[in-house]
Amino acid sequence: MTLLSSLLHVTNFRNPFLRTLVPSIGAAFALQTAVAIPSILAESERFYDLSGSLTYLSVTALSLYLPTLRARAAASLAGKTQPAWPSLLDAFTGKGGPNGLNWRQVVVSTAVAVRVLADGKDSSNMGLTLPHANPSPKLHPPRSPLHSSPSRRHRHHRPRALRRGLTFEVTADRQKNAWVQAKKNKEHDEDFLTHGLWSKSRHPNYFVRPFLTPSPGESTLWTGIATTAAGVLVSNVGQVGMGLAGTSYGRILGLGMCAVSPAFVTFLLFKVSGIPLSENKYDKKYGDRKDYQEWKKNTPMFFPKF
Repeated sequence: MTLLSSLLHVTNFRNPFLRTLVPSIGAAFALQTAVAIPSILAESERFYDLSGSLTYLSVTALSLYLPTLRARAAASLAGKTQPAWPSLLDAFTGKGGPNGLNWRQVVVSTAVAVRVLADGKDSSNMGLTLPHANPSPKLHPPRSPLHSSPSRRHRHHRPRALRRGLTFEVTADRQKNAWVQAKKNKEHDEDFLTHGLWSKSRHPNYFVRPFLTPSPGESTLWTGIATTAAGVLVSNVGQVGMGLAGTSYGRILGLGMCAVSPAFVTFLLFKVSGIPLSENKYDKKYGDRKDYQEWKKNTPMFFPKF
């Protein structure tokens, strides 16, 4: 028996939730440990962003394709034809078969993957041309419960908050990038951005993105993701997928798993390493300027005014 077959056998729990969750957590710890050891020895943070992105993408792919991987391994041991790998396109047409993916799984995973890959490229807060203030370790809400539910049974509600979060985020990023580019082209000499969405909130980047790290983050986007996952986990299908059907606490547990990570990182954002550090830093740099004080006085800290 190969190492892969042994791992699949050891983690082949009766509960489908554990069959997905345990290997995913194990893979995350294994990858992070593999990077942490040389980083600690070298006293270097060189691989910080790379390891976080690599871990997320690897664990996401594993949780999505694990059911098919198990089915292929079982077919191989039985001398039967191995089932095909699920197609991402079939996830949106409902033709994926018993091991196929659901559009919700693909959309949620892709939305977070885009933010993970872009996370290390964004180096401005509050629209100011200053680096991030002490970013915290990468934190990502778990998607394994959603991925453990059979794709063919997912309900087809539309994640409106997710779409709104993405729209808000794209608009804020475009406005900021245009402002930065104009500054590079010497079209203005502003030290901080005060128009567009940045005139509606001092931290529009936090409002749309606070749950990857406190700098930057995506509140509306992650609320949509959590809502999308919660809609499945509290349903009868989600309860069966997690092995909690018929229990008095199953729905509460499913809802709690979706809420705990956003709640924790929001606490970090508001009280620890996000907004407080940024506000203090920029107050020290621009606090004696009238235009900065006017912008701060008339612009909400977090929730935009329209």
